[in-house]
Amino acid sequence: MPPEIDCPLCTSDGGTLILRHPKFRVIEAREALYPGFLRLIWNDHVREFSHLPREDRLLCMDALTLLEEFALNTFKADKVNLATLGNVVPHLHWHIIPRYQGDAHFPAPVWAQAKPNAELTVQQKWVLEEQAQWSNQLAAQLKKAFT
Repeated sequence: MPPEIDCPLCTSDGGTLILRHPKFRVIEAREALYPGFLRLIWNDHVREFSHLPREDRLLCMDALTLLEEFALNTFKADKVNLATLGNVVPHLHWHIIPRYQGDAHFPAPVWAQAKPNAELTVQQKWVLEEQAQWSNQLAAQLKKAFT
């Protein structure tokens, strides 16, 4: 599908680029309360996951699985939230959100009201401080798996 002129995910990376694949890209969203908040963004302008051919759906799920495992193993997340909404930006993208029992919203969704005086957990601080290291590690894992 051709890019949409007014779609922010067609006209920009949508965050800090970690890897560009011919079919998708992975970015860090740089959410202040959620270091390591990743997005997998489909390169073509597609509104719904079900609009992808089966082969592309399988590729997307394999990439999401790798990203979830990375958040669990490297970020030591207590839980990983995977979400695809597209209500505001109707371009297929997935949110991969590492969650911790002491995070600003836990157990509520990250889009809920944050707890008063919320601070980063110890593990979230590590993710923030080691961004360059884990970003390179993640890019290497993605390249190995998908090139």
